[in-house]
Amino acid sequence: MLTTPTGATRSGVRDNVVGLLSLSLATCLAVTTEMLPVGLLPSIGATFGVAPSTTGLLVTAFAGMVAAFSVPLAIATRRLPRKPLILATVSTYVASNVLISVAPTFAMVAVGRAVGGLAHALFFAVAIGYVFRLVEPGQVGRGLAIVAGGSTAGFVLGVPLSTVLGAAVGWRASFLVLAVVLALAIVGITRLLPPVGSGGPSERAESRTGRVDLGLVASSNMLTFVGHYTVYTYVSVVLVTAGARQAAIGPLLMVCGVCGLVGLWCTGRWIDRRMRATVLVVLMALAVSILGVGVAHRWLVGTVIAVAAWSGAFGGTPSMFQAAAGRAASGAPELAGAWINATSNLGIAAGALIGGSILRSGSAVAHLTLVGAVLVLTGSGVAAAARRAFSGALEGDARRDESRVREG
Repeated sequence: MLTTPTGATRSGVRDNVVGLLSLSLATCLAVTTEMLPVGLLPSIGATFGVAPSTTGLLVTAFAGMVAAFSVPLAIATRRLPRKPLILATVSTYVASNVLISVAPTFAMVAVGRAVGGLAHALFFAVAIGYVFRLVEPGQVGRGLAIVAGGSTAGFVLGVPLSTVLGAAVGWRASFLVLAVVLALAIVGITRLLPPVGSGGPSERAESRTGRVDLGLVASSNMLTFVGHYTVYTYVSVVLVTAGARQAAIGPLLMVCGVCGLVGLWCTGRWIDRRMRATVLVVLMALAVSILGVGVAHRWLVGTVIAVAAWSGAFGGTPSMFQAAAGRAASGAPELAGAWINATSNLGIAAGALIGGSILRSGSAVAHLTLVGAVLVLTGSGVAAAARRAFSGALEGDARRDESRVREG
């Protein structure tokens, strides 16, 4: 066991598995909250007489709130106790979904989404930092993989099930049920998640080395997310173009989501042992599989196989960058998590815009996947050049190395 400067005791993943699973559940519900409107946009638009292009702003605005407020909120709350902060963000998700479920106007729905976006901006920064404060350094990657499994589960199970519920009993009921489940999760988190030390005014990436490394990790993360979401935002279009029936899209994406869980498990096993090699292998596999989608896009079986491989490669990508960022700025894990959260959402928004402009120009799926793969390769190039940032060393170790160089 290790004791942090704040007095909290850190131990292995096995000793903290219950707490990590409670964080994973919260993460699953957070992602479900974020993505739920995607499957319900037509119903929401029909209720208020709003065009699809306008209802789509509910998703874009949410990502914009996260990108804009992740870092400021992480800095503003760095001295607050971590566990109450986690509970506060999950409670804000509850308020957001209740507000949306009873909203009399589309403007009120937008307000509810803005409230949820603020919660999301802080939640992931705190959740990522929580793992670094709870788990000993040598097992942080595995801990993050468990928590990130909740994100994948949100995509694989949370969003499809909520969408089915919305189609059966109405979109308002879908948001209300999610609010109730979140409220029950608060009870579980209160009982199962152990408290950890909070940050303080001295806990920040003090050295130039730490700031540079965190910047490189965040840049690689953003480029990777831009490339991935340039294509993934329109994966249903890709599958339909290959010959898939509309009714089969949901089940196919669920299968691909399971592949993402497998990829997450594999990444979690290796990220603590060989971070740099794992990062480079995963990013190369991601780029190659996206290219494979473009090559096979006129053959349904080949396309499904390529999309499954692509989903598997991406499965561990978020936790991989979270681990690298947290080690680059080990004195400020919430700030590191905030930068990853912000750049991920910037990547999601930018990728959707780039992919949409490519498709509107009349270009083929092959062109879409080529652009996406090149962007991912650019992100892998940043990671390859940033040897120290992805070495797996803690920021404190890098600071000592920097001091030795100056002394020499």
